[in-house]
Amino acid sequence: MTMITNILTVDLEDWFVVENLKGNIDYQEWDELPSRVVGNTERLLELFSQYNVRATFFVLGWVADRFPHLVSNIAHNGHEIACHSFRHLMVSSVGQDVFRSDTEMAIQAIKRACGIAPMGYRAPSWSINSSTPWAFEILAQLGFMYDSSIFPVKHDIYGDPHGPREIFRMRLESGRLLYEIPASTINILGKNLPVCGGGYLRHSPLWYTIGIMKRLNNAGKPAVVYVHPWEFDNELPRLKGLTMFQKYRQYGAIPNLLRKLDRLLNEFEFCPAREYIDKLTRKPIGFERNV
Repeated sequence: MTMITNILTVDLEDWFVVENLKGNIDYQEWDELPSRVVGNTERLLELFSQYNVRATFFVLGWVADRFPHLVSNIAHNGHEIACHSFRHLMVSSVGQDVFRSDTEMAIQAIKRACGIAPMGYRAPSWSINSSTPWAFEILAQLGFMYDSSIFPVKHDIYGDPHGPREIFRMRLESGRLLYEIPASTINILGKNLPVCGGGYLRHSPLWYTIGIMKRLNNAGKPAVVYVHPWEFDNELPRLKGLTMFQKYRQYGAIPNLLRKLDRLLNEFEFCPAREYIDKLTRKPIGFERNV
């Protein structure tokens, strides 16, 4: 059996930008908070180097603006540079004009940092869904080849439970084409369950994640693994005033994630998202949808 190559991705952002903390931290405070993104990302780069594996880094424009040397170093190490917006705004909560201008700002910040125009996009908190089909057209107009923003689950912050679960190519109303790489899920009793990334990877038993990834691979599907640099930080700043649920989401199981990722890199094959899409473009397309 041919080994399936999975897709390894990193959302390059700092600990304080996440939707889980939006009610506690304002964008205007970002510059005043202790950044942890450089050191945490360097730990990830070292781990990837040990396994000679390359990933896609979905770069927040704000990070590229403040730490251009970090983004340049990531690219120099052979990883794909993609886009994760500029201000980490939920696409589902802003209009088309704000989405376009924020994305354009991010593209320019990334270009300044490393000289690369990103071909891939991932929305903050997986916030493109069936209510924002216009976002795909804007991404295509801005030159993106693929998107990875759909999470076909029901969630209190994001998700499109009836969204597609497999990688496909969109044919937009304008005639433009855009590939979509949804987050990985497993369907059990008619319900899509999230796997392989973020808090789901942190909190799930390692045996469970490995089992699900093997199940996906045995079905001929890649697992889309995603992590954030702050999820490896045992010294993450502790905010006051958080609910127990917010604390669980932000700090839970962080000491375990590096060990888990190390095991996954040892057990499975991985490649960047762009590389996977490039392989698809050389095959007959049997997975196209009109959007």
